[in-house]
Amino acid sequence: MQKNVINNDSQTVPKCFYRVSIKALILDEQKRFALSFEEKGSWDMPGGGLDFGETITDALKREIKEETGLEVTYISEKPAYILTANNPPQTFWVCNLIYEVKVKDLNFTASDECIQLKFFTKEEALKEKLYQNVIEFVKMYKPENHK
Repeated sequence: MQKNVINNDSQTVPKCFYRVSIKALILDEQKRFALSFEEKGSWDMPGGGLDFGETITDALKREIKEETGLEVTYISEKPAYILTANNPPQTFWVCNLIYEVKVKDLNFTASDECIQLKFFTKEEALKEKLYQNVIEFVKMYKPENHK
C-alpha cells in the first residue's frame, strides 16, 4: 500500500496521485507567454488547483480572477499542453493541464499569489527562477502552434 504524503495545503495526497492544476497560457502579439511572480520568489503560470467537482472552465476563471484580477473571455476547448512535474520542496507530483486563454484586458491587480505578471520568450524565461512545472512547459512550448 502506498504511503500518504502531506502537501503545502495540508491535504493528504496518496503517493500514487497527482494534484491536478489548471494553468492558463496567456499570449501576447509576439506569442510570448505570461508568467506570474509569487511571493515565494519563483515564476509560475497563472492558474491553480482543480477543486473537487469543479469544471475546468470554472477553475480557470476563478483562479485567474483570484490571482490577477483579470477577466477570462476565452478558454480553448482542449489543453494546449499536458505535463507532470514535482515542484520541490513539495513531496507530491502535479499534473498541469494548460489551456490557451484570452483575457478582457491586462489591468492586473496584485495578490498574495501573484505580485507581478510579465510576458516571456522561452529564452527569457529560462534565465529566471522557475518552478519545475514551468521549466517542463518551456521545454514543450512551440510558439508556431498558436494563432
